[in-house]
Amino acid sequence: MEITSGVYDVLTDTRTVITGDRVQIPFELERARYEEVNKVLKEIGGRWDGSKTVRAHVFPFPVEEFMRACLATREFPSRYEQGWYPTPPRVVHNILEHANIKQGMSVLEPSAGTGSIVGPAAGRGAVVDCVEIDERRVRVLREQDAARRVIEADFLDLDPHDCPHGYRRVLMNPPFSAAVQHVRHGLGFLDDNGTLIAVMPESVMWHSDRATAEFRELIASAEGKFIPLPGESFAPSGTSVRTVLLVVDAEAGGPLPTHGWHQRQPRQLDLFAPA
Repeated sequence: MEITSGVYDVLTDTRTVITGDRVQIPFELERARYEEVNKVLKEIGGRWDGSKTVRAHVFPFPVEEFMRACLATREFPSRYEQGWYPTPPRVVHNILEHANIKQGMSVLEPSAGTGSIVGPAAGRGAVVDCVEIDERRVRVLREQDAARRVIEADFLDLDPHDCPHGYRRVLMNPPFSAAVQHVRHGLGFLDDNGTLIAVMPESVMWHSDRATAEFRELIASAEGKFIPLPGESFAPSGTSVRTVLLVVDAEAGGPLPTHGWHQRQPRQLDLFAPA
């Protein structure tokens, strides 16, 4: 959801204090402007505490880094929607520890957001290409200049056949509401000897729908692992969704539909294309 100019001006005012678990605005606002700001902070998850020692919106998670990411793009995911949740630093560290990045290693990050993973991965020597659907977040990524290439697109619309090479690492924090679909698609960009690491909702381990069950079978056939993350791992991003980290290695001729697998398959003819 968009942060309007009026709310943005208040939250970026030098007098506004955003630290720890609270946002404090120690100056008077017009009633209409206060209502705008209050609505945004409540939708993010804040609760007004008017006691003399607090007088701030208090959140059930450390809010500073999350607010910085929101203000960079002038948008926020409300607590009522499964939207964009920036990857918290501790989760990023966990991802990169499993990634074991070497200097010059090619990395793809779909759904890159505002660069929570891109920057640290590049800092470890990775050459990162990233995909992001939102033009505001794309602008932030390009301004950061950490990625070799920033592609503005819906990741699910990209065709692995059009990618000239596979990536040694695919690092993902996909939309939780479509995590299985995004991760399966991500495998198509993975090098035959690469590793995919993805944050996924814990429900992937027990949902019984056909797509999720088949996905678990695929990961098991490749000896991949679902590693539980601490319960409040995404609290800094405003959600209590419990998560796991998927780590799966590919190999040539293995069961995963990697980039090499796609390149070996013929393109399907579009029988309905105009002659």
